[in-house]
Amino acid sequence: MTISTVPHLNFRGQARAALEFYRSVFGGDLVAVTYQDAHSVERPDEADQVMWGQVVSGDGFHVMAYDVPSSRPWSPGQAPYFVSVRGQDAEEVAAYWHRLAAGATVVVPLAPAGWAPLYGMLTDRFGVTWVLDVAAEHVPV
Repeated sequence: MTISTVPHLNFRGQARAALEFYRSVFGGDLVAVTYQDAHSVERPDEADQVMWGQVVSGDGFHVMAYDVPSSRPWSPGQAPYFVSVRGQDAEEVAAYWHRLAAGATVVVPLAPAGWAPLYGMLTDRFGVTWVLDVAAEHVPV
């Protein structure tokens, strides 16, 4: 079993532009799932914003990004990133989750989600926000 970690950058309405820029710099495939695609629209004017996106190149570059919905506090430079831990095995991901959760604040409980077989978000006792999930197939844009 293996997992991978990757920077997960947070934006408000600029995630797609950032991902397109990073793809132009590093090459690779871009995938962008909107709030509409994931059936998770809170506000109609945010439906086309990126709920989950990434650029992955054959050279090893990998970055993820999303648009923080307006229902959550956000400003540039505050909580600018998450650390994403992605695995293939639900038991393995759940075990990491339970160990990271010691003294943490759970933001989104670990559970099945519309875009992943298992997904959760927590902020650990050191103030680092982690997103853990089981990988799902997404088609490059």
